[in-house]
Amino acid sequence: MIQLDLKSRKSIYEQIVDGFKELVTSGVLKSGDKMPSVRELSKMLTVNPNTIQKAYRKLEEDGWVYMVSGLGCFVSDKPQAPDPARAQEIYAEIGEGIRQLLYIGLPKETIIKEITDLVNERGNRE
Repeated sequence: MIQLDLKSRKSIYEQIVDGFKELVTSGVLKSGDKMPSVRELSKMLTVNPNTIQKAYRKLEEDGWVYMVSGLGCFVSDKPQAPDPARAQEIYAEIGEGIRQLLYIGLPKETIIKEITDLVNERGNRE
């Protein structure tokens, strides 16, 4: 399921959020699938339940999951139309990443190839 790296600079909750996003985008978790309860996931990952709750709240805020009182947390439907504001935020993050790759000396062609490969890999999963 989700692998945590305790040496990572990312917080545990961010790793959990990213882990679930990866599971959804890769097709492991599909729309309507029930997520593990906070208590179950806390035991599986040996993480404080408050950390799991914080990650679930962030996933809900970002539209990846929805909560049903008394039933739990479920994977949301994929949005029909992208949110332009959120798309701009993500493009800005990608731009910053590309600037960093150029700064460390990667050739532009290598970066383009890697991005193209990532997009093609994701597209083949859907």
